[in-house]
Amino acid sequence: MNKLLIVGTVAFDAIETPFGKTDKILGGAGTYIGLSASNFKLQSAIVSVVGDDFPQEYLDLLASKNIDISGIEVVKGGKTFFWSGRYHNDLNSRDTLDTQLNVLADFQPKVPQNFKTADVVMLGNLHPLVQSSVLDQMDVKPKLVVLDTMNFWMDCALPELLAVIRRVDVITINDEEARQLSGEYSLVKAAAKIHTMGPEYVVIKKGEHGALLFHNHQIFFAPALPLEEVFDPTGAGDTFAGGFAGFITQSENVSFENMKSAIIYGSNLASFCVEKFGTERMVNLEKHEVVQRLKQFKSLTQFDIEI
Repeated sequence: MNKLLIVGTVAFDAIETPFGKTDKILGGAGTYIGLSASNFKLQSAIVSVVGDDFPQEYLDLLASKNIDISGIEVVKGGKTFFWSGRYHNDLNSRDTLDTQLNVLADFQPKVPQNFKTADVVMLGNLHPLVQSSVLDQMDVKPKLVVLDTMNFWMDCALPELLAVIRRVDVITINDEEARQLSGEYSLVKAAAKIHTMGPEYVVIKKGEHGALLFHNHQIFFAPALPLEEVFDPTGAGDTFAGGFAGFITQSENVSFENMKSAIIYGSNLASFCVEKFGTERMVNLEKHEVVQRLKQFKSLTQFDIEI
């Protein structure tokens, strides 16, 4: 069975949206990526760090999804990374209310020995030096390295970010971040500029407006499924990344054509994530629901036209 190595935060979130609010709940990029990827036939491991305030039941939950948690370090006396945010009425914008790095501030990732030969590496949104150090620990070059990042690192660690971007095959960022990283407003020009930085594939996420995949002069667009209710967008981008990386790992195919399907799978899983607060929907997701919604995606995007 193919192996997927996931690097990202395992954390606490406190979320407020127009539909309600939560106290501290399970969150973190690594968590969402792992739960999403668990819908595929593969072996996965999460490399992260938590404090000893992190409930054992959360670790047990991840393990129950066939996720190797030996790479999640538990720091005695430490506190787990915490983020709190409030979403605006449109759910596309939010205000960060509190960020506590805690044990994440001194995080030194340690890749489990049996995942140093992973087929695919998914570098979740973390400091670029942490992402680079994971690649340094791999015994063989992965078939595919996917990197997710954000504007925060473009603002405060751009040289380190550009260094790790040179080492990856796929970068996933949102439209605003693509424009900032490239200095181009047109997303087509932005993707072309980012290609020159190293990645062969550029995925630009547009939230409720879908996602774009760029490879040389080829472009593919996947819509987001129109939903009746969206409760909480937290983790949707990471869930998308987990679906994308999970599908690629399972299928052993890193071609542009196969990545089109990976984009659809990622968008499909992200559509579930937003239906409940936090990880609740992903934890209880059933296979038949995934298949049924894939059929909806197919009907949404398929048409006959005479040319």
